[in-house]
Amino acid sequence: MRLFEARGFQQTTFSDIAREAGVSRGTVFNYFPYKEALLIEYFGRHLEELRVDLDRRRASIEDDPVDELFFLFDELARFVEGHRRLILPLSYELLNPDPERSRRAYLALPLGDLLREVLTRGRSTGAVRDDYSRERLARTLANVYFITTLQWAAYRQDRSIREELRKALALTLEGIVRPVRAVAAPA
Repeated sequence: MRLFEARGFQQTTFSDIAREAGVSRGTVFNYFPYKEALLIEYFGRHLEELRVDLDRRRASIEDDPVDELFFLFDELARFVEGHRRLILPLSYELLNPDPERSRRAYLALPLGDLLREVLTRGRSTGAVRDDYSRERLARTLANVYFITTLQWAAYRQDRSIREELRKALALTLEGIVRPVRAVAAPA
């Protein structure tokens, strides 16, 4: 990651990575068939650490599930801010034109699992709707995160990623359309 951050993702070669790790180039290829796989692994580890942080937080603070979602998005924003140069290549891997590679990348990142945990807690308290599957709700929230982050990394870095993610999450949770007022049928 240091090489990617210092030199740029595209400029860093497998030979550079192998030299830095003190292994052969072939060894790197055995574990990571393409450079983006390194990003997926790194981001996946961060998400696992975030799961531990969330468990610790739950043990000490009685958070409402909505507050947990904002906490998660805030922590994800902190990660993104610290790894600005890696966000575009990571995002592109998630949108890879090879559907199998894109799917593998998405499934390797435990964000959906983490979001489903929060949604499960939310359902048990009545805070989260139950007319859609937790899978669909988690995918929607993950998409909000990934697309907002991609847009920020591509052309909105002059804005706060934390604020962009908070606005996107709030809009997703509140909805776009105002509640429709029930109109009584004529007698």
